[in-house]
Amino acid sequence: MPTLVAPSSSPSLPPGLPGRPSWRALIGLTLLVGLVHLLLLGLAPMAIGPEPSPLANKFSTRTIVIAPPAAEAPAPAAAPAEAKPAPPPKPKRPREASVPRPKPAPKPAPAEPSPEPETVATPAPETPDLTAQAATDSGAAAPPEAAASAPAGATSPSGGSGTGTQAAAGGEASGTIAGTQAMKIPGSVTLDFEATGQSGASPQRGVFGELVWLQDGTRYDGRLTLKAVFFTLLNWHSTGRIGPSGLEPERYSESRKSEVASHFVRDQNQIVFSNNAPPVPLLPGAQDRMSVMMQLGGLLAASPQRYPAGTRISVQTVGTRDAEVWVFVVGDEEKLSLPAGEFTARKLTRDPRKSFDRKLELWLAPEYGYLPVRIRQTEPNGDFADAQLRKPLPSGPPN
Repeated sequence: MPTLVAPSSSPSLPPGLPGRPSWRALIGLTLLVGLVHLLLLGLAPMAIGPEPSPLANKFSTRTIVIAPPAAEAPAPAAAPAEAKPAPPPKPKRPREASVPRPKPAPKPAPAEPSPEPETVATPAPETPDLTAQAATDSGAAAPPEAAASAPAGATSPSGGSGTGTQAAAGGEASGTIAGTQAMKIPGSVTLDFEATGQSGASPQRGVFGELVWLQDGTRYDGRLTLKAVFFTLLNWHSTGRIGPSGLEPERYSESRKSEVASHFVRDQNQIVFSNNAPPVPLLPGAQDRMSVMMQLGGLLAASPQRYPAGTRISVQTVGTRDAEVWVFVVGDEEKLSLPAGEFTARKLTRDPRKSFDRKLELWLAPEYGYLPVRIRQTEPNGDFADAQLRKPLPSGPPN
C-alpha cells in the first residue's frame, strides 16, 4: 500500500490575496453566533409581553388523521350554518287613501229625427196548399200571420166552443200548436163493409171487409181489411198512442202475401221503413193510411162548424215506402144510399198531385160520430176498391 504523508506546510497563496483564516477562528465565530441566538430567544418573551401575538392565529396548526381504507365511516352531516339575523325592516310611510274622482255625466245623445212612416202595400194572402183551414169565430178573415203552416189538423184556439159563425168557403185558418186542437176520438167499434172494385180488366165482386177500431183512452189499434174469396185486396194495420194532438202512430203495416211496415221513431224524428227505403223526417201530426181516416173524423166530430166546404187539411201520411203530405179538401154534405141504409155524410177528397199518386175519397157520417161509412181508393192505373157500410151499428155511434 502507498504511504500517505502529510504535507509539512500549507500550500502557498497567490500573491495579492489575504491569508485563509484558521480553524480556531471559525470555531470561535460559530460559538459566538450561537450565544447571540440563545440570548435573543431567551429575552423574546419578555420583550413581547404576556399577551398573545395577533399573528398567532395566522399560523395555528391542525392534526389530520387518515382513517384506514377498510372501514369508511359515513361523514357526519354538516352543521347548518348559523342564520344571520335579518336586518330590521325600514319603516314605511303610510299611503294615503285614494279618493275616487267623480266621473263626468255622459252627454245625452242628440235626438234623431223620427223617420216618416212608409206606406207598404200588403199583398193579399194566398190560400196555402198545405195548411189546415177553418172558419174563425168572429166571422172576419184571419190575419195573414195566422195563416202560416200549422201542424196537421190544427184548428183555431177557440175551436172547442162550437159557437162561432162560419166564414166563407176556403177561408184562412188560425193556426195553433197540435197540442191544443180539438179532438174527439171515437170509442171501440167494428164496421162491416161490402166492396166492389176493378183489378186490371176484370171487375171484382163478392169482396167483404171490416174496420176494427179499439182504444182504451191511451192506446189504439186499428185495422182495415178487404178480402175476396181467394185473395186480399187491402190490409192496413196501425198501432200507437192517443196524445194531446190526437192519434200518434208508432207502427203501420200492409200485408198481402208478405208484410211490410213503417216505424215512427219519435225520439229521432224519423220514419224508418222495413223494406230498406231511405228514412224520412217525421213531421208533427203525422199519420198513416189507416189512422188518418180516424184522425180526420176526430177533428170534424169535435168542431164540425170549423170545417166548411172548401177547407183544406194537410197531414203527413205514411205508407210502406214513403211519407208525403196529403191534402184533404172538405166537401159538401152528400146523401148516400148504402147497403146499411141512407146516410148523410161529409166527403173529404185527397186528389193525386203527381202522376203516380192515388186518389182517396172518404165519406164521414155525423150520426156515427164521423166514422167512415164509405171508403174509395183509386190507383193511378184506374184500379179501385169501393167499400160501403154493409150493416148499421146496433146501438148508434160509439162513445
